[in-house]
Amino acid sequence: MVFWEGYVSDEVMGTFAPIVVYWLYAGIFQLLPPLDNYRLHTRKEEDAKNSVPLGSVVKGVLLQQVVQAAVAHLLFLVTSETGLVGTEIQPSVLIQVVQIIIAMFVMDTWQYFVHRYMHMNKFLYRHIHSQHHKLVVPYAIGALYNHPLEGLLLDTVGGAISFLISGMTARTAVIFFCFAVVKTVDDHCGLWLPGNLFHLFFQNNTAYHDIHHQLHGLKYNFSQPFFPIWDKLLGTHMPYDLIKRPEGGFEARLSKD
Repeated sequence: MVFWEGYVSDEVMGTFAPIVVYWLYAGIFQLLPPLDNYRLHTRKEEDAKNSVPLGSVVKGVLLQQVVQAAVAHLLFLVTSETGLVGTEIQPSVLIQVVQIIIAMFVMDTWQYFVHRYMHMNKFLYRHIHSQHHKLVVPYAIGALYNHPLEGLLLDTVGGAISFLISGMTARTAVIFFCFAVVKTVDDHCGLWLPGNLFHLFFQNNTAYHDIHHQLHGLKYNFSQPFFPIWDKLLGTHMPYDLIKRPEGGFEARLSKD
């Protein structure tokens, strides 16, 4: 039993809930005070290094989400037999957990190799992936600021493949896609907040991905959004030390080990 049962279908929730969750979670970060003591980059760095205004970032994210919603709608239309407020038999909680774990590894695998190729191929990086790296200092709302083609191939198709291979139902997909969105936004938030559970349970976190956004880390730490497994297996893992800055905040520096 879920709170939307009887009101909208799992397919509708799977299409639109991740978008709503994205703006709610990213919006929380946007509304926070400066929190200079927890930033990985100073506000001065953010203003100086980022080459795209917030308005353009918002438009880019919304465009990706329109495409994402269209693909999700078609995916659920093909794979589901439920109606507007219909339901289907759900597997046990254990099976759903296993399906989510499978989906996490599938998404990580897809995103690692596509992401890495977009860095290694000069044409793709220059004309497509470099748009995301215009945000040298990442922030939450810019988590899905991508070239439309990259948004389709990396995120939307990656999500669809994860859904299909894992065999999850639309209801389980709501949980998985919303979790993936929250994790992606958190990885780009630029803040090292105390008690952040993602920082405690995931090595692939805000500081890990921040390294990748810097010039010295462009060809490292490709793994996203969950685990650094492929980076470690294929030699693209760049460890870091989190250093407290005298003026406040933190800095993710290359590890000396």
